[in-house]
Amino acid sequence: MYRFLRLVFILALLGGAAFWFITRPQGVDAARFDGLTGDPEHGEAVFYAGGCAACHAVPGAAEEARLVLAGGLPFKTDFGTFYAPNISSDPDHGIGGWSLTDLANAMQAGVGPEGQHYYPAFPYTSYVKAEPQDIADLHAFLTTLPGSDTPSQPHDVGLPFSIRRLMGGWKFLFFKDDWVLEGELSPELQRGRYLVEALGHCAECHTPRNALGGLETGSWLGGAASPSGEGRIPNITPGGLDWSEGDIAEYLKSGFTPEFDVVGGEMAEVVQNTARLSDEDRAAIAAYLKAVPAVQ
Repeated sequence: MYRFLRLVFILALLGGAAFWFITRPQGVDAARFDGLTGDPEHGEAVFYAGGCAACHAVPGAAEEARLVLAGGLPFKTDFGTFYAPNISSDPDHGIGGWSLTDLANAMQAGVGPEGQHYYPAFPYTSYVKAEPQDIADLHAFLTTLPGSDTPSQPHDVGLPFSIRRLMGGWKFLFFKDDWVLEGELSPELQRGRYLVEALGHCAECHTPRNALGGLETGSWLGGAASPSGEGRIPNITPGGLDWSEGDIAEYLKSGFTPEFDVVGGEMAEVVQNTARLSDEDRAAIAAYLKAVPAVQ
């Protein structure tokens, strides 16, 4: 009996050590960002491509007020309600005191400055594919925006999901940095892939998730249940969207569909951002959406 209990103790100890190692917060390779100087003008383009204001502006804000990134927008999920934090330039309540590496850790590793895991309601699972220079440029642009002393609202998440250490296990299972659309791609398709899979994080809404919240990449962009429980987020692969590339590009610019309907709901927020992209970038997004495998 003693030998059996000793074996159980050793196995429990090894299991606990393995769990602690696997779930530890891991930041980016800081050397990738050494020597980078951010360009705020290009950072503005990254800001809109990444849709930052769509989540972090105060709900209901319009025009210039959308650049006050005080947060507060709720995201209802099966795991609880998450609230977009203050990412304004305020040094106390926002991210004004963050270094470039701090921002890179948040966006590409899902790790905060204090070493805590972030929940994947923040799409670091997409931003992980962003280029270091784009992160540096975004950091430079964010410092030019106004600050807000509004405190970030705590998430409303119950056990066991409130134990952030468990997010390390989630990352071990689902946090990948590989591209979904692979193979020999033209420069336009490479750009479209970058905008959709990385900065635009389109899959975070348009791809279904498994029971643990991981993206089901086999149904990439094939539509998903709406987190609000109302309606369904559409399939935007060739199997669900029969628009031409020109139709898609025009929709992303003006918000008008080929049937002269107008964009509404949460997609209206997205079009506010894509309307600020170049014609070439919108065309690249359209080309990518016509190139991904069709989901019926």
